[in-house]
Order: sequence, then C-alpha cells, then structure tokens
Amino acid sequence: MKKTFSTLIILTLLIISLLHINSCSNRDDTVSCFPTTPISVTLNLSLPAYYTLNQAGGWLYIDEQQAGTRGLIVVRGSGNTFKVYDRNAPHLCPDTNTTLEVKDNISIVCPKDNAQWILLTGQPTAVSTLAPKTYFYNYDPITNVLNIYN
Repeated sequence: MKKTFSTLIILTLLIISLLHINSCSNRDDTVSCFPTTPISVTLNLSLPAYYTLNQAGGWLYIDEQQAGTRGLIVVRGSGNTFKVYDRNAPHLCPDTNTTLEVKDNISIVCPKDNAQWILLTGQPTAVSTLAPKTYFYNYDPITNVLNIYN
C-alpha cells in the first residue's frame, strides 16, 4: 500500500511539473525567453533630439542606458498620450533580425518573419497575435518631460 501511494504521488508530481513546463512556454504578453531588464528613461521633449515626439504620430527610437536590451520605440498619440514599445519581437526569442523596426511611419515590422503591428496602437496585423511589449510612462505637459519605466 505504501509503495502504491508513493508511486502515485511521484506520478502526480511528474504530471503537474510537465503541465507547468508546457504552460510557461508563453507569458500573457510575450514569449517566455523575452529579456527582462529594468526600464528607466527620462526624455526632455523640449530638446531638439526629441522634436518629433512633440507632434501626434511622431515616433523615435530610444537607445539610451536603461532602455532595454534593444531599445524602445516611443510614439506620440493624440494629446498627451504615448505608446512605448520594446524593440524585442514579442513572439520570438531574441535572435539576429528580431529587433522591431518602424516601416513607412505607420507600422512596426519584425525583419525575421515580417510580423507587423500598427504603430499607433500596437495591434497585430500579420504573423503574430501578440502585441509588442509596452511600458508605463508619466508625462508632465508643463515641463514637457516624459518618464518611461517598468
């Protein structure tokens, strides 16, 4: 009886661990191998380098320290809204040609598999069903300073 009970417990634990491994292959917003790094960037939009972010639809690559492993794409929406995307493809493990790029000022594209997203919303339009990873921001219109963080 003890041997049967022990075998049953071991078998149950094995099944649970296998289910856990398979369920962790994808997180809600990215693949499990997506790099996690601290994001902490402050942009003074009054500076000439960030001029394009003062207009609705303007976007910019941010490759500063603490801007992730491949940088960020910052997009100005209407009013005082922004979208901040990680440049790592959300549906692929980091590899050559998996750094997201803006194409024709309207879409974000993964050069490896041609996955595409709408620049202003992050909505997937081809290949991937995952939206690009986004980050929190705080914008002060009085000082024209944008803080990006995770």
